[in-house]
Amino acid sequence: MNKLSVIVPCFNEEAVLEKSSAIIRNKMKSLADAGKISSDSFILLIDDGSTDRTWDIISQLCHDDKTFCGLKLSCNNGHQNTLLAGLRFVADKCEACISIDADLQDDINAMDPMIDKFHEGYEIIYGVRNSRKTDNFLKRWSAAFFYWFMSLLGTKTIPNHADFRLMSRKSIEALMQYKEKNIFLRGIIPSMGFRNCCVYYDRQKRIAGKSKFSLAKMTNLAIFGITSFSTRPLRLIFLVGAISFLISIASFIYVLWSYLGGESIKGWTSLIASVWFLGSIIIMSIGIIGEYIGRIYSEVKNRPPYNVESVIY
Repeated sequence: MNKLSVIVPCFNEEAVLEKSSAIIRNKMKSLADAGKISSDSFILLIDDGSTDRTWDIISQLCHDDKTFCGLKLSCNNGHQNTLLAGLRFVADKCEACISIDADLQDDINAMDPMIDKFHEGYEIIYGVRNSRKTDNFLKRWSAAFFYWFMSLLGTKTIPNHADFRLMSRKSIEALMQYKEKNIFLRGIIPSMGFRNCCVYYDRQKRIAGKSKFSLAKMTNLAIFGITSFSTRPLRLIFLVGAISFLISIASFIYVLWSYLGGESIKGWTSLIASVWFLGSIIIMSIGIIGEYIGRIYSEVKNRPPYNVESVIY
């Protein structure tokens, strides 16, 4: 039997945490009773700078039940850095870990086949949604576009997989060798190359509370992932510039031919349209370059991605 840890990132989850923690604890007990994990397996609840009673609830859970451990970050650092903090904490304390969100929209029963696959020798097991029927149209469309665009840019991701996954100690230790501060786990982990597979499940509704993952946060995560793993947008800027240059040469030849033929050049519409078109390309190109420069700026400062305020273990 292997010692398992379950990592649960929490941000303002006071409405759901007591219910979800009880469900996870019961699942851990059933897994231990079935002989799939050891009895000293534990649950790590990480407070990502919550402003409600999340840490008070975590502290009480840790006091009442030794199955729970708590980690409090000094401020909100984002979902990816919170997961990274949890992975670093458990790296030398277990043989495998499973990360799952506190709202339990990811089916907790998928843990059973994940552990079975781990016992078969897989180092990373991804939890993948069967479908996105529970999402609204905008979220389904944006998610499909994101995975398509990431594939187009040459970045390996697992479609319909968020951060519900099992990782072995070996794969966690390998992940700790990645030193970049702008971390995008959904892109890094599939690129690591360990033996992996997928477990499929149906997405559930939140058991309580509201989602903290807004459209703005999803957009920011998408931009973060693209700029962290691909330089193709920079190459795209060059190609757009080259095409624009060829179009400008063709336009110059046309204008010169019209002038030599005695034809007058009419209207400002085409001129203004060209100015706006080229101006927008220039501004967009500067913005893309700025995103990459911003990533470099964050990396060279070498600041820690998070600070731990309290630990209960």
